Amino acid sequence: MNTATHYDVAIIGAGMAGLAAGIRLAHFGKRVCIFERHNAVGGLNSFYSISGRKYDVGLHAMTNWVPPGTKGTPLGKLLRQLRIERDEFALHPQKRSRIAFGPRGETSLTFTNDFAVLEAEVAQKFPAQIDGFRRLVALVRTYDDVSLDAVPESARAVVRRHLSDPLLEDMLFCPVMYYGSASEHDMEFGQFVIMFKALFLEGFARPVDGVRVILRVLLDKYRHAGGERRMKCGVKRIIAGSGRADRLLLDDGTEITAAHIISTIGAAETERLCEAKSQTSDPKSQMERAPHAGHPVGRLSYCETITVLDRPPSALGWGEDTIIFFNDSERFTYEQSRDAVDARSGVICLPNNFAFPDGQDLPEGLFRCTCLANYDAWTGLAEEAAYQAEKTRWYGEIQHSALRFMPALPAADTLSRATIATDMFTPRTITKFTGHLGGAIYGSPVKIRDGRTPLANVYLAGTDQGFLGIVGAMLSGISMANFHVLAGPKA
Repeated sequence: MNTATHYDVAIIGAGMAGLAAGIRLAHFGKRVCIFERHNAVGGLNSFYSISGRKYDVGLHAMTNWVPPGTKGTPLGKLLRQLRIERDEFALHPQKRSRIAFGPRGETSLTFTNDFAVLEAEVAQKFPAQIDGFRRLVALVRTYDDVSLDAVPESARAVVRRHLSDPLLEDMLFCPVMYYGSASEHDMEFGQFVIMFKALFLEGFARPVDGVRVILRVLLDKYRHAGGERRMKCGVKRIIAGSGRADRLLLDDGTEITAAHIISTIGAAETERLCEAKSQTSDPKSQMERAPHAGHPVGRLSYCETITVLDRPPSALGWGEDTIIFFNDSERFTYEQSRDAVDARSGVICLPNNFAFPDGQDLPEGLFRCTCLANYDAWTGLAEEAAYQAEKTRWYGEIQHSALRFMPALPAADTLSRATIATDMFTPRTITKFTGHLGGAIYGSPVKIRDGRTPLANVYLAGTDQGFLGIVGAMLSGISMANFHVLAGPKA
């Protein structure tokens, strides 16, 4: 059992960013401990078990895949900084994915991990837009998306300087928003660039066993580097004085101190830990020093259905597509759902449909569908029976909507006959197991690129620092460890 009371660095949250920051710091001899309230690592990218069957959370696919030997990419930087061999992640690329718009996907753009496929699709489907598209891509390739002091700019405005067709604009925004935008309707251009590169210029991949492979590698590296972690041991409060964090109060009532604190739980969530609550005998004075800045809570949450099949999707005629981003309306609407779920658009993932080696595949077929949801609608269901009834209702609605964009099945009951288990998570599931306020998967719409907080020795990493996706989250942890602790001023 860990009983130390002082660390060089305390990390709040054992998600991808926290684990990566911990590995990086431990490699340089820092005494570091990760504090995690739950009993599993991974945060928004973890897994759980029901009746002995393991379900991934978050990992549709790992973005930023590039072929071996490709230089100067986020994946290469990540592996180098964490001293991970590429083969340890055992990544296998996607087959192909689609963006399908219209009541039944009448207009579609196919893309793979070869960007030339998407470029050819745009040239064929939107010939009047291809020159502007190429100019946009050239800008994306040269844009410094990792700058910590970039001036925010509307992505919609930048894209419209290059493209005049609103349908193509929406078709490009749909995937990048669903995979990383905390903002409604629009996103900051730097965030758009990060996701465009991650999805289109690089690509999708996954290990056969999903997110558990990534987590096993990270935990092994962290342990071997000498890092400590305390599970089922969350941070209840950050106690501050004179503009710095003095100590951390843990859920069990004990206190620890640290020269530096990296919080990966989100900006608003970190602010709440810093709120003054009887920290001194002078509440008014303490409140004046409290670093609460009212950081906005994100409004975007999701429901996801998971259908386990007794056969691979290819046996249903669904063997080609890895991920499908769909939208049935004239314009793509990315905003908090007005109903419990907005099934007009979403993401379909078929985890079996990656280019796995011969003889390797998932043990069962999987069909996953994700749609925007309303946090208040789900948390307002006080009775468990009402909550379960809504889950049953919306499971059917989401699946019905998604099936419009899939190849037709032989018979109406084919999918039900092939189904052997189902599950569904909602916005309130997200908050329960991650602590994200509002069930906001991608955190606050306001990102803090340099990770600084009002407390001089407390820094943000992860979603609200602004790097996106699994690779982005790990790079966020690495960059904040490098910037604030390894190369920053001494505490």
